[in-house]
Amino acid sequence: MDISVSYNRLCGQINAPASKSDVHRALICAALADKKSRVSFNAYSQDIDATISCLESLGAKINKDSFGAEVDPITNIRKSCVLDCGESGSTLRFLLPVAAALGSDAAFTGRGRLFSRPLEPLVTLMKEHGVTFEKDSEFPVKISGRMSGGDFEIPGNISSQFISGLLFALPLCGGGKIKIIPPVESKKYIDMTVNTLKKFGVDVSENYNIYTVPSKKYSPENFNYDADGDWSNSAFFLCSAAVSGEVTIRSVKQNSLQGDKKIAEILSLFGADVRIENDSITVKSDTLHGIEIDASQIPDLVPVLAATAAFADGKTKIYNASRLRIKESDRLFAVRKSLTDIGADVTELDDGLIINGRHGASYSGTADGFNDHRIVMSLATASANSGKIIINGCEAVNKSYPEFFKDFNLLGGNTDVLHVR
Repeated sequence: MDISVSYNRLCGQINAPASKSDVHRALICAALADKKSRVSFNAYSQDIDATISCLESLGAKINKDSFGAEVDPITNIRKSCVLDCGESGSTLRFLLPVAAALGSDAAFTGRGRLFSRPLEPLVTLMKEHGVTFEKDSEFPVKISGRMSGGDFEIPGNISSQFISGLLFALPLCGGGKIKIIPPVESKKYIDMTVNTLKKFGVDVSENYNIYTVPSKKYSPENFNYDADGDWSNSAFFLCSAAVSGEVTIRSVKQNSLQGDKKIAEILSLFGADVRIENDSITVKSDTLHGIEIDASQIPDLVPVLAATAAFADGKTKIYNASRLRIKESDRLFAVRKSLTDIGADVTELDDGLIINGRHGASYSGTADGFNDHRIVMSLATASANSGKIIINGCEAVNKSYPEFFKDFNLLGGNTDVLHVR
């Protein structure tokens, strides 16, 4: 689907969609628990559907409705099953060690860039703990043998999802310790996993990057788990407002462990008017100026921050973002190419980007979305204060935020569907 967007000054209020990261974690814990529970959230997506499908393949029963899902946990583990992860790297990396800890001979499949996203060093660690891989680097990934607990050591600068997957798995296979070799990037995502585990009765302790995980049954402290609002997806509207408009996002908790709530601080540094009250945030446009951004803990924000920087006077440098090359697209290349195609001045670095922006700038042209939800939504952000921008492949938003353009238009966005593939 190709969409035309033009001069979008976003104004108004909306509720944040549910945090995809929070929902993934809660559904997995609920499926591994000793009794039924409910995960309440207001937004489905392809990635969440992939996790639900995989948990059902392992033996859970999940009843979806408009307000979330009721989860009957896995009681009879399916010895042999196929888990289709779609394009969700979180689903694959979380559930690969979980399936192994359950002793399931599982085959993991998927599509798109999922085939090329790395699984090392997770595969090596799982082999060292009793898991056999039929293939090391090709899909489908087929495993057999039950993973044992014990001591694990893993670099902290490849993927926090590997660490979260091990944290989910260890209570099922005797417990153990995970030693993370610094630097630890995207640590807030690990913190989110630890917090969700605690809400399901598994207390993980941390001491100097060593996580000690008990051998313990999952047991929810409450029947209902209420997922947080999503700071990551809210960032697109907040950044649009920083350039041109005024937007309030409700239902984003100030005490959330999501690393991407740092968007509030970064937009303030850019020069936007940012106000936080209770569980809402309001951003109003102002004259923006270039800044330097360390992306090591907030990689998902890089595309939208680059689009925002194109409207900020002077140079913005984004660094420590090399991991973006192994996302749904090579996001450093994709951001540089797509923003350059609409007229922005962007230079690609090995581990980041340099954007030479201008207050009051206007951009136009046609750009590819690279089948990447965050690239598509960032290009919509770049339509603030601009001429007509045509974005190819807008259906990519279904991966994380199917209602994105609906909410975009509710806030005053101006879109026109040009072509449906």
